[in-house]
Parts: sequence; structure tokens; C-alpha cells
Amino acid sequence: MSGTLNLDTAVTLPSGHTMPLLGLGVYQNDDCVPACLAALKHGYRHIDSARMYRNEAQVGQAVRESGVPRAEVFVTTKIYDPDHGYESTLKAVDESLQSFGFDYIDLYLIHSPLSGKERRLETWRALLDAQKAGKVRTAGVSNYGIKHLKEIRDAGLETPAVNQIEVQPFCQQGPIVEYCRKNGIFVQAYCPLVRGRFDDPVLQEVARKYNKDGAQVLVRWSLQHGYNPLPKSSRPDRVVSNAAVYDFDISGEDMAKVDALDKGAAGATSWNPVDAE
Repeated sequence: MSGTLNLDTAVTLPSGHTMPLLGLGVYQNDDCVPACLAALKHGYRHIDSARMYRNEAQVGQAVRESGVPRAEVFVTTKIYDPDHGYESTLKAVDESLQSFGFDYIDLYLIHSPLSGKERRLETWRALLDAQKAGKVRTAGVSNYGIKHLKEIRDAGLETPAVNQIEVQPFCQQGPIVEYCRKNGIFVQAYCPLVRGRFDDPVLQEVARKYNKDGAQVLVRWSLQHGYNPLPKSSRPDRVVSNAAVYDFDISGEDMAKVDALDKGAAGATSWNPVDAE
């Protein structure tokens, strides 16, 4: 995916709803209102939060303060494994709605597979029911490996629309990505900025060639691979610069150079619990 990309580029999910291809991550941002306002002012229309981030209310506040209609902003949140289970998930959805101050949530994810098969499936059933009730528009998962995705299929349940995993040049999760693409599951990429590890010689070489910084090269790489990158920054100026990626196209040769940086699981910068039992 390249060439025609812009900040308005979106994908249509199996639920029928559209998701903007670039999103703002707000992980570990205790005061995310300034970052969200900068993002929305600059044209972002996708914000990725989670219950464990403890900033759902701030995201809701920023959406209201921005003046951008709620219907134009795609908001994601996630349920962490201590809350997994059928009834507890339905309760969590209601609590998220109250925290955001929204009538619906665009995308609700199971944050990780760490609760075990039985509770994972109960949680997934609850999210599907919340979707049927109109509280959640699209349901998905995060940090799911192939076996976790297969257990949903084997249970005869609806396939997740999204799997949000760590994907960046040093940790490309090839087998999971391939499985998702073969089964109509869209891949969201968290930690696309490799937590600031911009000192790699290849990244520096490519950045110099295109007169861009390392973060911009990483976001562009992710977009050209067809992922939904979720770059995170608490600084409004960085939020804006991270989206300045639509005036250049990384060549096939240079994409291959960056692709060659893959170190598998050893290249992960975050928890990456895709092998959880």
C-alpha cells in the first residue's frame, strides 16, 4: 500500500465500519488531552486507548473539546485480562462508555490472551454481544498468536475484525501477520516507533535519503505494508510530525533494506505475549 496514502486513508472492517489507517496511541500518557487535541486539529481521526491506560475519560474530553463530530473520530479501547469473563466484560464495556462519555465505542479489543482459553472465549462472546447491542461497533483482539485466533474459530465464533500486535521492522511477527491476512483479520501495529530506537544505521540511511526523521520512516514503512500504525507521543509537536509521512514514498529497494532488520521475537520492545497459554 503506497502512493495514494493520505491522512484520510481508511480501511473497511468486516463489521462494515471504516477505520482510519493512522492512529494516535495514548499508552502511558497520564495527561493525553493536549496530544489528542493536537492530533484531531491536525487531521488524525483515530485514537487508541485502553482501560489499563486510565485515560478513557481524557480521550472523551478531548474529542468533545476538539469540535470534531463524534461520528468522525474512531476510538479504540481494550479490556485487560483481570477483567476477563462474560459478565465482567459486559460491565467493563458499560464502564468504558461512561468514562468516555460516549454512546458507543468504535473498536473494543481483548487486550491480551493472558487469562487462559476459557476466560478468553467468555470475554469474546461478551464483546460480540455488546456489538449486537450497539454498544461496540467492532470487536477485536490484541496480542493474539495464531493458536488464540484458531481457538475462536474452533469454538464456532465470529472471527475478530482486528488483531493489534507489536509490528515494527525489528519485530515483524510474520507468521501471525500472514495468518491474519489469510483470514480477513486486519493488523494494527503498536510500538511502530520502536520506542525511539532510531539509531539503527539502516533507518538513519533511509531517513537521510528522504530528508525525514526516523519516526517518519517507521510510520511510512508501516503504512506501506498496509498496517494501521499507532504512534504514541505526549508532545503535540511530535504528534504532528509523526503524521508528516504523506509527501514521500519509500522505494521497494529501501523497504527491503528495512524489512531485513527483522529479529523475530527478540526484536520486540514491549511485552508481546503472543505465545501465552
